Amino acid sequence: MSEAAERLAKVQADIADAAQRAQRRAGDIELIAVSKTHGAEAIRPLIAAGQRHFGENRVQEAAAKWPELRSETPGILLHLIGQLQSNKAEEAVALFDAIHSVDRSSLVQALAKACEKAGKRPQLFVQVNIGDEEQKGGCPVADLPALLAEAKDAGLAIDGLMAIPPADVDPAPYFALLDELAERHGLPLRSMGMSGDYENAVMLGATHVRVGTALFGARE
Repeated sequence: MSEAAERLAKVQADIADAAQRAQRRAGDIELIAVSKTHGAEAIRPLIAAGQRHFGENRVQEAAAKWPELRSETPGILLHLIGQLQSNKAEEAVALFDAIHSVDRSSLVQALAKACEKAGKRPQLFVQVNIGDEEQKGGCPVADLPALLAEAKDAGLAIDGLMAIPPADVDPAPYFALLDELAERHGLPLRSMGMSGDYENAVMLGATHVRVGTALFGARE
């Protein structure tokens, strides 16, 4: 077994164990391999090991490396997990299968137009600034109902919520809050949990976990 396959198997086993403890089905949790900053030579071994969902931070970086990789292996799904500029909405809709960083009115409007023009709609998550941190992107918790209403009025269906808890604190209360917010607004998907806390996130309702370092090692 390759090193990439071993890392993937360990993360999958951790997810399955956490799901079992939470009385959930492991098959209900999607593992996103965060491939930002990693080149094709680091990504191909994970694809060979069976991984199909990958996460990128930037439209431009993804556009440079994924067309070739996707032509080699059908069935790969791309997730945009980084901040998205409104002027890149059309390119993002064309390239990505899911966008996890919808966080403001201008982006909602840009994505609505881009989806209508392209005749396709990626899976969409509103990013919530769950810890009310000034330096982080995301919709403030208090503004979430209004943003969801605006998306609905624009004909844009939102599938779930995404959050990144504050660093160096217990993430559990923030995961629990995101789960509660998603439940309150009737949204089925929760994108939460990274390499250091994905098991905790699974136990608290995550449907998508975004794992980079545990699969790829330190960033290049």
